[in-house]
Amino acid sequence: MVSLRFPTAAILRLPPTQAPNGFAIAATVAAAAAAAAAAAASLTLTAKSAGRPVPRPAPLWASLSLADGAAPGSVEPRTGVTFPIEAAAGRRLLGIGLRKTSVLGLKSIDVYAFGVYADGNDLKQQLKEKYSKFSASELKENAELVNDTLERDIRMTVRLQIVYGRLSIGSVRSAFEKSVGSRLQKFGGHDTKELLQSFVALFKDEYKLPKGSVIELSRESNHVLKICIEGEEVGSIQSKLLCQSLLDLYIGDDPFDKNAKDDIHQNIASILKS
Repeated sequence: MVSLRFPTAAILRLPPTQAPNGFAIAATVAAAAAAAAAAAASLTLTAKSAGRPVPRPAPLWASLSLADGAAPGSVEPRTGVTFPIEAAAGRRLLGIGLRKTSVLGLKSIDVYAFGVYADGNDLKQQLKEKYSKFSASELKENAELVNDTLERDIRMTVRLQIVYGRLSIGSVRSAFEKSVGSRLQKFGGHDTKELLQSFVALFKDEYKLPKGSVIELSRESNHVLKICIEGEEVGSIQSKLLCQSLLDLYIGDDPFDKNAKDDIHQNIASILKS
């Protein structure tokens, strides 16, 4: 840790105490402001002289939370779950959201918070040529941009963190069977049952999901879907259709969290224009 020392010239020296008047108060306030500015300048110079870079504003795709002792990340506000601004292999956080479900149509339950990540270089290589003529504002309104992100060979990760304490792996399996199954039919027709079963079969009963557990669903190069539970790889399947169907849950036309999808869209546009 760098020890920061302020030069004595930055210490505020007040004149002898006098009866307050308008001029004296104004002079004191001005002197205090000057001292604060000198201290700030000293802090910047000391950091530079110690070889430590002066902090810069966070990039567009990252909303930073610098809680004491915590790594930089973005916080899902309802659950307080923090997502790192970078996932494995340098994938950038594009947006965060919340998956909810209802019981008998009456009670809403928060199931898991999620963060969607993508490889910035892949986004540029796959999309920049097509969308280079568009302005940033035009890209943020262009629905085709998200569709291309779904279809192209872009490495992405959806990180799920469980917030419901009574969630079982069987419930996760059933939920994905329904939601991913509907997307497989949407993109690939009705002959997708075998592909769906090969996917949900990876969520075996031996895996436990206490509150705080993490599941990562990653599209790797050549449209390989890799599933990790608590850091352990449980299987992978090469299928462009399956990757597209899974990602559609989070950034497609009818996403789990509309606000998250909008943030992801805008941050993809920002990366393409950077």
